[in-house]
Formats: sequence, C-alpha cells, structure tokens
Amino acid sequence: MGGDHGHEKLHLPDWKQWKIEGTPLELTQKRLAARGLRDPWARNEAWRYSGGFAKTASVSNVFLKGFKWGFAAFTVALAIEYAFFPPSKSEH
Repeated sequence: MGGDHGHEKLHLPDWKQWKIEGTPLELTQKRLAARGLRDPWARNEAWRYSGGFAKTASVSNVFLKGFKWGFAAFTVALAIEYAFFPPSKSEH
C-alpha cells in the first residue's frame, strides 16, 4: 500500500561542468587574484552565463516581446466593438 508517489532521488548536475573561463567571472577572479584573494564559489555562479541564461535582455526585447500578438488582439477587439456597438452619430 502507498507505494511510490513519484518521489525519486533528485538528480543534480556535476559541479565540474561549470567553468568560469569566458565569463565575466573570469575577470573578477583575475582582479581578486591581483589582491591575493580568490572566490571559491564563483563556479557555482557560472551557470548564469551559459545556455539560455546567457542571453541579455535588451530594452527592445523587453518592451516589444508581445507587441505583435498584443496589437493583433487589440485590432480584433476594436473590430468587434465597432461591429456590435457602432458609435452614435448624435452630438451628445
């Protein structure tokens, strides 16, 4: 009874796969090394600069991401409004 409810052991990626070479963290490590310091946790932040996380968001991407579909929805809503509720021709 009870049985397995889909709770499996969580698979964590190997920590050795993340490298700071070629990331902004490499410059940080060099600047720290010039002062005789080292960041032992830098490798844990390297994932932020690889894969889909590496793309920076530009202002145009942020503001225009859904503009195409939003404008299409606005146009359809406007057409429906004018088709079913035409503006009145009176002054008031």
